[in-house]
Amino acid sequence: EHLLLEPEVLSVLAPPFVSRTQAESEMLRSHGKLRRSFIRKKRELFYVSPTSCLFAGGDEAGGRIEDISVPKNIDLMALPQLCFPGGLQVTSEQKEEQFHFLVFTDILGNKTHGVVMQCYRPILCTVMFHETNKCPKLFCAYSICVISKHPYFTALKDCLSCLLIQLRTCRLSDMEERVKEFAAKLTLVPIPPPGQLHLMFTIRPLTIILPSREDKDHPVIDLDLHLPFLCFRPQQLLQVLSCLLQEQRVVLFSADWARLTLVAESLLLFLQPLLWQHPYVPVLAKGMLDFLMAPTAFLMGCHLSHFADISAETDDLILINIDNGSLSTSTFDTVDLPDIPPVAAHCFTQRCKLLRIHFDLDQCHHASCTDISEQRAQRRTWQRSLNSDIQRIALELIVNIFRDVSSHLNYEHRVFHSEEFLKTREPAEQLFYKKVLETHIFHSFLKDRLNRKMDSFARMELSTRSEMQNTTPKPIKVFKLPDFPASLSFHSVQSYYIELIQQLGKAIFYVQSENSAMLARYYYLRGLINTLCSRRLDALSDFQNLNKTDTAIFPTRLVTWLVDSLQRDERQQAERRPELKRLILKVDNEKPLVEPDDHVKKFQLPCKPLHQEEFMRCVQECRIVRDVATIQRLFDALTDSQPKQVDPELFRVFYTFWKDMEAEAQDVNLPSDVIDRLDNSECVYKLSSCVKTSHGVGKIAMTQKRLFLLTEGRPGFLEITKFRDIQEVKITSVPFLLVRIPSLRIQTSSRPEAFEANLKTETELWNLVIKEMWAGRKMADQHKDPQYMTQALTNVLLIDAVTGCLQNQRSITAASKLAYFDKIRQEVPMIVPKTTSETLKHKINPSLDLAEPQTVHVLLYSPGQLTGTGKVGDMNPKLWVALSGGKVVVFDAASWSMLQDCIQVGQSQLNCMIGLVQEQVWIGSQDSVIYIIDTHSMSCNKQLTEHRHDVTGLAVDASNQPNSLLTYSCSRDGMILQWDSSSLKVKRQFLLSCDYLSSIQIHNSALWCCEYTLSPLSPSFNQLELCLWHTNNHRHPFKIISLPGSSGVTCMIRVKDQIWVGCRGRSDAEGQCNGQLSSQVLVVDIESHTVAKELQAHSDSIQTLCSAEDRYVLSGSACRDGKIAIWKVE
Repeated sequence: EHLLLEPEVLSVLAPPFVSRTQAESEMLRSHGKLRRSFIRKKRELFYVSPTSCLFAGGDEAGGRIEDISVPKNIDLMALPQLCFPGGLQVTSEQKEEQFHFLVFTDILGNKTHGVVMQCYRPILCTVMFHETNKCPKLFCAYSICVISKHPYFTALKDCLSCLLIQLRTCRLSDMEERVKEFAAKLTLVPIPPPGQLHLMFTIRPLTIILPSREDKDHPVIDLDLHLPFLCFRPQQLLQVLSCLLQEQRVVLFSADWARLTLVAESLLLFLQPLLWQHPYVPVLAKGMLDFLMAPTAFLMGCHLSHFADISAETDDLILINIDNGSLSTSTFDTVDLPDIPPVAAHCFTQRCKLLRIHFDLDQCHHASCTDISEQRAQRRTWQRSLNSDIQRIALELIVNIFRDVSSHLNYEHRVFHSEEFLKTREPAEQLFYKKVLETHIFHSFLKDRLNRKMDSFARMELSTRSEMQNTTPKPIKVFKLPDFPASLSFHSVQSYYIELIQQLGKAIFYVQSENSAMLARYYYLRGLINTLCSRRLDALSDFQNLNKTDTAIFPTRLVTWLVDSLQRDERQQAERRPELKRLILKVDNEKPLVEPDDHVKKFQLPCKPLHQEEFMRCVQECRIVRDVATIQRLFDALTDSQPKQVDPELFRVFYTFWKDMEAEAQDVNLPSDVIDRLDNSECVYKLSSCVKTSHGVGKIAMTQKRLFLLTEGRPGFLEITKFRDIQEVKITSVPFLLVRIPSLRIQTSSRPEAFEANLKTETELWNLVIKEMWAGRKMADQHKDPQYMTQALTNVLLIDAVTGCLQNQRSITAASKLAYFDKIRQEVPMIVPKTTSETLKHKINPSLDLAEPQTVHVLLYSPGQLTGTGKVGDMNPKLWVALSGGKVVVFDAASWSMLQDCIQVGQSQLNCMIGLVQEQVWIGSQDSVIYIIDTHSMSCNKQLTEHRHDVTGLAVDASNQPNSLLTYSCSRDGMILQWDSSSLKVKRQFLLSCDYLSSIQIHNSALWCCEYTLSPLSPSFNQLELCLWHTNNHRHPFKIISLPGSSGVTCMIRVKDQIWVGCRGRSDAEGQCNGQLSSQVLVVDIESHTVAKELQAHSDSIQTLCSAEDRYVLSGSACRDGKIAIWKVE
């Protein structure tokens, strides 16, 4: 048997390896002696080399670059066991070198990764055998462990393999110096920023690639993700993933220590973006097996030799044998857990059949490689492509499992309706989802959904339910680092960094603006290296350039640390550089980051009386209705003639009625010939009891478009009327024996005779319901706004629920408070003028998913593109809508359906927008920043920060070359900047002397600037004028046109031979608009100099106008209306 020894740490090698002064070097050496003084030397050698540059990761790694001795979450007492998980052996023969991999997790969940190389060296034995009088030749293992914050398993294994060649030939006394030199070289290698830029460096004889993360939310993937597919069949792999999703106590077994971590890491990557929240120890040393007694969920790995003991001595463990691909429990030979839903599982297994997971089989038709570098590059390319396919398949599995979760979230109140979600699952899937919904891993996933995190899950879910398609993987660019210096003195290292900075400068020069994403990566790397060289101003300049290239990788905390560490003279220099002055000012004024609200609530019915504010919150959490005004009317209805609070039992009954009505609407079983008579989108929302009518006996059914009779006996369809055809609805009575029975009479324009139904006790309710739908239909037709009909249907469903839950004599009176549109029809008939009705084409509501209407501050129409990606969405024109609080909503301007419900660009009001041919939308904000949205990805990752005050205007000079448009921007203080829109550089700037520069426009190669001046107006001034100017005479307008009935002009645009003028709304004495059409759009004919049309379509001031290819004009209004009207241009 082999002799087992207890391993110990002999040496810890950690940065900094190079110091600036000799005094610092001496201090470092003395510090090193102190560090080693507590370690007892033994004949066994054990090196731990934490390399944290595979540490220079900047902001993501911890916010600042600092000297590190031993990583805080590494326990040096436990580390020797993990480096020798099977024990430290003394053998009589030399064994081959072996590698395995470690993952350390601290109490906060932060991970550190290790790659361990075990080697055997001969040791001196002083014991002689009497038979031979000779000392036996013995060999002892030693390990070198490289620890990094990043999971570079393959790259660090390659590095250690190169070190191994040196260690085989060096003397024992030189070994520590070789290892220290090796560690020092690794600390010169920076971590690439997220994106498509990989780094290459050479450690003889290998060239090593350091891959980057796909984005900031993804971990580095530097391992072979197909390993689990070689170990398990797809069905077994689904079982393993199901165990992890249900947070079981899982133990992996293998006879190969390296296999444990690589398979465990791959399994956790398959769950992305769900993150494992429990203890994770992929390699358990022999002395750590008691960890398996932990009562919580965990994922751990053990040597296969312990399988029988663990199975016999522990309960409720999922035992997974990687080597033979089997799953069992510590109690049974099979795993009795709910399976992943069959539809998602079937899709996964079918996709797995298409994977080409055997390199030799896939490459057998290629010529043999005669160069090891070429062979390794070929293998890397194949592996990267395979990893990408596997990630896509695994992500598709997660999306298919949790696709409908977002439909049951209330984002405003951070509520997940788990019971409603479970009701939508198939019965066979219920147990799986019940278990998963209670896990920490799912809770963390919910937080990200409620925070609207746009990660890979959100992007794939969006792409599979909308016109946006999966984009092809972007090409990878590899940047080669300079060769490591022969000497690792301070000056040699500085020379190395200077050479690296020069190479990055050349890369920046050659890529320029052709690829802004790649340019950002070069700037990031150069800023990082400048930071290492203490060139703080140059580093800040590089990071400042990320605003124009890709703000997604901007290292906020590192930049903050740099600004705080500036010396006095550096501050003075920075003040003389405008771009740095702006950056420093932003950092100094940066508010402390507010921790995001991460709580998740499960919906629960209230237990105490609800006042109006609490009632409003509760109704919104229930997702019954979000509109604040409607909820106030509902509160009044439920508290009719009662104290102004809703009893919790009453709310419970109301909620039950509402849910029952939803279920009944979905369960209405209509004959096929009846379904054929309805439109595809029609649903039956209300069904009467069987009643006698003037057209026979049957049930009256209500859809969102019509009333029809579902006749008894042989079920048939008899249309009563469409809501728009109703002329009169009234309650009458018919004689029956000695009494009169209430009935409902409906007069329509579609037939001469009236329809009459003996609805008895239901008569008053149906009268209220039909009148509300009729009023909603009339308003929807008059205003060309389908949302009126949607709101009327909501009102009707609320009326029905309130009547059902109150069940008293006043229930109809109380419910009538919800008949909002019928009340308007009776009290204040909203007559739309004929000219307005003829010109108005349609209305849309950009605040549809919000609790209250938002002001439409800016509109931008972008035409469709017939070239480019060829995607349907890109070919259609788009309408970009800027709402309050920096929200941007995007509509498909062909169908007027919403494409993107919210792109967040800052938090301030947006003042102006303009579209550029480079597939960009520029947006000027009150926070003085110009935000740039990529129209393909629908993301904002570029900013222009040269302005100092509100950006109030944008204009494009289209007379220049189409590939190099000149764009102008202006700010409130009178500053005008001329931009090269391709390079995003300022070409010219000039300052106008004015109080408030409100807008700019280019006409006949001249830049016209509009100054807004506040001046007192006399009370009698109630007539506004439109002035027409000759461009060659700026003294006086040649024509003045009076604008009738206007209380102020807010915006103007020219369309063909017309000027469209948007006006402020006329308010009552209290400043309210009373829901009436109070603001005008005036159409001025340029030739006749007269107002050709006065259009009325908004109940609040018109904020913005825009033209859609001179065929339509779109007007957006302030928050009391919050809608967009689409007008036809004659």
